[in-house]
Amino acid sequence: MDPLSDVLSLLKPRSYSSGGFEVRGDMSIQWPKHPGIKCYAMVSGQCWLSVEGVPDPVLLTAGDCFLLPRGLPFSLSTDLSLKPVDFNIFLTALRNGELSRNGNGDRYIVGGHFILTGSHAEILLKSLPPIVHIRKESDKAAMRWSLERMKEELRDPQPGGSLIAQQLAYMMLVQALRLHLAEGASGGVGWLFALADKQMSAAITCMHDDPGHPWTLQKLAERVGMSRSIFALRFKETVGSTPMEYLTRWRMMLAGDRLKNCEDSISVIASSLGYESESAFCKAFRRTMGCSPRQYSRTRPPASPSSTAAQASYGHQMELAAVG
Repeated sequence: MDPLSDVLSLLKPRSYSSGGFEVRGDMSIQWPKHPGIKCYAMVSGQCWLSVEGVPDPVLLTAGDCFLLPRGLPFSLSTDLSLKPVDFNIFLTALRNGELSRNGNGDRYIVGGHFILTGSHAEILLKSLPPIVHIRKESDKAAMRWSLERMKEELRDPQPGGSLIAQQLAYMMLVQALRLHLAEGASGGVGWLFALADKQMSAAITCMHDDPGHPWTLQKLAERVGMSRSIFALRFKETVGSTPMEYLTRWRMMLAGDRLKNCEDSISVIASSLGYESESAFCKAFRRTMGCSPRQYSRTRPPASPSSTAAQASYGHQMELAAVG
């Protein structure tokens, strides 16, 4: 797999829920802090997005897609002069049939809410700003098929429609990350933006494809056709860490996933990741993860989406069903 697919697979984004809702007339709705990533798109109409801590509101128009990766409280408003109402009031109106979800209104929004169930979610979230706004016409065109298909699934429910909507929401998430990566490639720092740099992406791909290989700075530089010193400088400037630091972190993320999800012994995991001894692996693991491999394997795994949803209030579940 490519590095973005690798990281997303390891972080295991699970769809908490997906869906759509419409807004008729003027309205301003306030959402509280949320876990995970929310990914929405304006299928029709326009409204304002305001996120806590972000000074300027963002105007969303038809076809715009946006991610909210930091979990900050936010509001959607048709008019910025309106006082936002709590989302529970909006949900009550939905349940009472005062609002519709069939997409025939002035404004229609679809999307999904994703919980990152793997460890080290920060490797993705720290690479993203509070709002990822996809608004270029060419990017909207790339999203259009998924948006229209989700709208149809929600407007005319068919057997298996919920699963299709979840997969479409996941497609939106990956596509939005890909488009954000391409748009912000010139100024961002972090592994995500490094994927837009052909040579840095090639180096990261080498490490992901064969994490157990005895990579050195010289070997990686040779693979991407650069001198050792220039490669080291460019990687640090682009990724924010040295190549060997990145490699160690990736190895430990893989090790942590295997410790929790498979029966391989520590020595087998260590060997597969390029460590000649279990003790050397354990030292690297403790230095990176803050605990020993055995302690890590005994820690409780992150809550699954189903268990998280089971603990949520009925109103919160309705909110997620309404807006993803």
